[in-house]
Amino acid sequence: MLIEDEERIARVLQLELEHEGYEVHTRSDGRSGLTAALNESDWELILLDVMLPELSGLEVLRRIRQVNPTLPIILLTARDAVPDRVSGLDQGANDYVTKPFATIELLARIRSLLRQRSLQDQPPEQPHLLKVDDLTMDLKSRAVAREGVPIELTPTEFDLLRFLIQHQDEVMTREQIISEVWGYDFVGDTNVVDVYIRYLRQKVDKSFSSKLIQTIRGVGYLLRYEPSATDKDADDSTGASLPKDEPKPS
Repeated sequence: MLIEDEERIARVLQLELEHEGYEVHTRSDGRSGLTAALNESDWELILLDVMLPELSGLEVLRRIRQVNPTLPIILLTARDAVPDRVSGLDQGANDYVTKPFATIELLARIRSLLRQRSLQDQPPEQPHLLKVDDLTMDLKSRAVAREGVPIELTPTEFDLLRFLIQHQDEVMTREQIISEVWGYDFVGDTNVVDVYIRYLRQKVDKSFSSKLIQTIRGVGYLLRYEPSATDKDADDSTGASLPKDEPKPS
């Protein structure tokens, strides 16, 4: 919406904006502009002249901000003094353009504000959802699935898989895995890592075409999506078995 009382300026701006593909509605005084801003449509952006009849642009801005704090608003004014610009910005304007202005610059400012609003309107990221290829893990519900098929994991298996996913494409040594999954105070052989890796492969990799959990000989393990990975790559030939003092998980 364009709220501008100078008919010539309003007409030129409307034609330029419509040429750029925008749908433009105009109002020529502050009171009708405020009414339209609050009641008539779901506006994406408002161009607001400061010197308006019936209700000043700054008062229109102040009242809009009481109801809608995020609507992009650009002030148009002939006042170039710093206090005037500061006053407009302090009352909630997103930008400030001084007359006379270059239309091409105003269009660039409009595009910039609309891009910012588009990013703000995007749904928030979901950090509790982890995904690698067709493997998904929900940290809140502790649900794990591959190709949509639920996978039941023990608490230790879940924590181990979570750690590998969060360090995707990074080689993790047995010592690092022990420290993060079992804790610094773990007493036992690092052989337990090989055992639980084998358990995970049976559940996460065995029945699926791509193998995610890989062995880096002499170093440790990593989780990485490689469509060309073969069954041989995923097999654990270390022959690791549970140490006598490590109970097999239920």
